[in-house]
Amino acid sequence: MAKYILSLDQGTTSSRAILFDKQGRIAGKAQFEFNQIYPQTGWVEHDPMEILYSQFQSITSLLSSGNFKAEDIAAIGITNQRETTILWDSETGKPVYNAIVWQCRRTAPMCEELKSRGLEKYVKEKTGLLIDAYFSGTKIKWILDHVPEARRLAERGRLLFGTVETWLIWNLTNGAVHVTDYSNASRTMLFDADRLCWDPRLCEELDIPMEILPKVVPNSCIYGEVAHGVRGLEELAGIPISGAVGDQPGALFGQACFEKGQAKNTYGTGCFLLMNTGEERVQSRNNLVSGVAWGIGDKVTYALEGSAFNAGSVIKWLRDELHLIDNAHRCDELAESVEDANGIYLVPAFTGLGAPYWDMYARGCIVGLTRGVNTNHIARAVIECIAYQMTDLLKAMENDSGIHLQELRVDGGASVSNIMMQIQANMINARVNRPKTVETTALGAAYLAGLAVGFWDNLEELEANREVERLFTPDIDPARREKLYHGWQRAVERSRNWADPNEMD
Repeated sequence: MAKYILSLDQGTTSSRAILFDKQGRIAGKAQFEFNQIYPQTGWVEHDPMEILYSQFQSITSLLSSGNFKAEDIAAIGITNQRETTILWDSETGKPVYNAIVWQCRRTAPMCEELKSRGLEKYVKEKTGLLIDAYFSGTKIKWILDHVPEARRLAERGRLLFGTVETWLIWNLTNGAVHVTDYSNASRTMLFDADRLCWDPRLCEELDIPMEILPKVVPNSCIYGEVAHGVRGLEELAGIPISGAVGDQPGALFGQACFEKGQAKNTYGTGCFLLMNTGEERVQSRNNLVSGVAWGIGDKVTYALEGSAFNAGSVIKWLRDELHLIDNAHRCDELAESVEDANGIYLVPAFTGLGAPYWDMYARGCIVGLTRGVNTNHIARAVIECIAYQMTDLLKAMENDSGIHLQELRVDGGASVSNIMMQIQANMINARVNRPKTVETTALGAAYLAGLAVGFWDNLEELEANREVERLFTPDIDPARREKLYHGWQRAVERSRNWADPNEMD
């Protein structure tokens, strides 16, 4: 009898294979990094073949350890970096261009042109997104417009598009299955998030042939099986591929946020906050985005999402540029040595401000400096600014959804900081819940795959698997909370009023 679900976690810098047991615990894992390609300033690419090989390497490394057998695996789930765009020839299996990564800003002028045509309202109503280079649609158009072979192959019916999970599934099935899941389709800027289908008008506006788009399917169902003859993975032949989900909704599912109003935040380089809004999509009035988090059977669950560009990266800045700390834990030690930040606020708008401001011209600043401010206070301000940004996002989500948050579930590298999690609980006036299993993205993909093949029976069983490592509860005077947050809002205004767009490069 099968003991594990194999989760393929294909991220921006590495590919991982993780085996989860019935209790949702990690039984084994392997990881391989791959190259980042920067052809020009603001451009980011990956070699799709290197993505594929690194993912296959992680699987073979895990299985060759001698601790696991292919027959122990009940199913395969996939989670992936979202929005990253690949186009390939269906006959040769070769990409026509490098993958354009979600971070890439090359299509920003194209997005401005779409805005000038008055498409912002239509895009938001249909897709739940803002017009931005972040999403896949303009990346597809760029390849079609700049790679002559791509357009020719499309005209001959040989061109296929996919985000990374589509690319992996197609290759694992030897080209037999060309699908994408609801959560990844929701990030293309081409998908009608209410009708759950590709939008013909948006495809026409971007001159994208609908024939190249994959079939859109739920996040938990059997898409196909690993094919015989997949090089290096012969022993996996016949194992079902039965779950796929984008990385952030994957973490929401892995955190067992199954009920409307539950939310998770991932504290990484940036922060990604998602709230389950139930079976009806919420149209944001506060510059958040919405879309399908997952679909199981005929039931679809939606989420509101907001992101902050700089979170863990601020701690790295303190270490690598200012040289005030040697490691991330030292930031905690310094911050814990003082009661507060001595009246200073740091706004980490190094690359502008994300949601709910979306101000590309904002710039980072430290305000409130006096002669008494020292290194400890700066470290405290760094920790606090991450919590303040999440407070901004949560307030926007509560305003959009009408839901008052009772608990925030957390993961990501920076969530290990006890002082940050306590400050977060204080500022949002809600519990912060940190789990024992921090690989929540990969776990979410495993859960979705396991549900489809009966490895787990229901969501209640998954919820029971979740083990809490620590709960943080608010312990601040409400008047103090309001005073601190008001100071943060004033500091953000200083940040937003600093730069003159007409004077910027």
